[in-house]
Amino acid sequence: MKLTQAPILVAPDWDLPFEIMCDASDFAVGAVLGQRKTKHFQPIHYASKTMTEAQAHYTTTEKELLAVVYAFEKFRPYLVLSKSIVYTDHSALKYLLAKQDAKPRLLRWILLLQEFDVVIRDKKGAENLAADHLSRLENPHQRMSSQQKRKFFKDVKHYFWDDPFLFKICADQVIRRCVHGKEALDILEACHNGPTGGHHGANYTAKKIFDSGFYWPTIYKDAHDFVTRCDICQRQGKISQRDEMPQNSIQVCEIFDIWGIDFMGPFPSSRGNKYILVAVDYLSKWVEAKALPTNDARVVCKFLKTLFSRFGAPRAIISDRGTYFCNDQFSKVMLKYGVTHRLSTAYHPQTSGQVEVSNRGLKRILERTVGENRASWSDKLDDALWAFRTAYKTPIGCTPYKLVYGKACHLPVELEHKAYWALKHTNFDIKTAGDHRKVQNSC
Repeated sequence: MKLTQAPILVAPDWDLPFEIMCDASDFAVGAVLGQRKTKHFQPIHYASKTMTEAQAHYTTTEKELLAVVYAFEKFRPYLVLSKSIVYTDHSALKYLLAKQDAKPRLLRWILLLQEFDVVIRDKKGAENLAADHLSRLENPHQRMSSQQKRKFFKDVKHYFWDDPFLFKICADQVIRRCVHGKEALDILEACHNGPTGGHHGANYTAKKIFDSGFYWPTIYKDAHDFVTRCDICQRQGKISQRDEMPQNSIQVCEIFDIWGIDFMGPFPSSRGNKYILVAVDYLSKWVEAKALPTNDARVVCKFLKTLFSRFGAPRAIISDRGTYFCNDQFSKVMLKYGVTHRLSTAYHPQTSGQVEVSNRGLKRILERTVGENRASWSDKLDDALWAFRTAYKTPIGCTPYKLVYGKACHLPVELEHKAYWALKHTNFDIKTAGDHRKVQNSC
């Protein structure tokens, strides 16, 4: 790239002769067009190309002449009616132009050059570095097998360039922007330990990147390496499946039909709060949580009324046998809204397994985002909820946010790294969405 950027390239001076430096290797030819101003050669244009299979079998002299012919065809607008000096490290070319019994191909090239005012001069390859370098640029397809070539051209169909970005149409038919280098690492860091990251594992972190509209080929490997180097994650550790208690399966038919509810705490006091009341929908895994100063029936009933006003009255609520759930005030609320109250079996909290999983997930996110000041956990609760709702859940095959709202959540990392909402609009099939909306309105 440095060869083709200012201030190296200059505008031509039509009063001066043009100089061309040519060179050929076994598989490519290169040329540099320039002019000599104040005894210094200043490049105007660079060019190089890979030889065809037939050209690769030319003799050395033919390859060198091919480089000269290629240069004059490439730089023709500059060289017509101008004096041209050609530098080459193959002295035989000077005599070839005067040869009468050459091959038809060489004669054709010689005739082509005769329309120009050309002078050929010798120059050692060591002094002709730019053209020599261009002719030796590695050909990325040279060592490709036919199978690799077919795969390459098949994969190319899934990419398109919209200056200045490269996009890929992924397997799920969503268009994502391709990133690399430091930008990819910044996105990875934001999706793992940013405000909405949640310090999830490698697979969930990678899926969050996909949901944000970004792509690069080694995303899963890079996510795995990043998580293994995350100091906070390595300090916390995790519970293996061998240590977990079995959970009972609960049949759920519709979203927001069944909620599990439980208290977490007590924690160190944070703005007067010591407990977290957690409610999770069993179908969508959507989590609602609130920091509270106490764990009594009054705050539970107030929380439930807010929950019902937002998501509708559920068919059932599952809780443990704590006194804050088993009391007259709680029973009156359940009776008023026609909600069934189910209790988990004593000493077996896994009966309400989903809320236990959510509790553990929220606690893990808070532990890894709060830092040394443990008293700030209530300030981090909203971000932890955001991270939990936008994390991929294997049972539902997407994030809770996407299942509830029908679209991916816009995260801060998207705006920071220019994954514009216009790209989201590109992924939005207006006709399909309109037909779906008509069906919704007719129901």
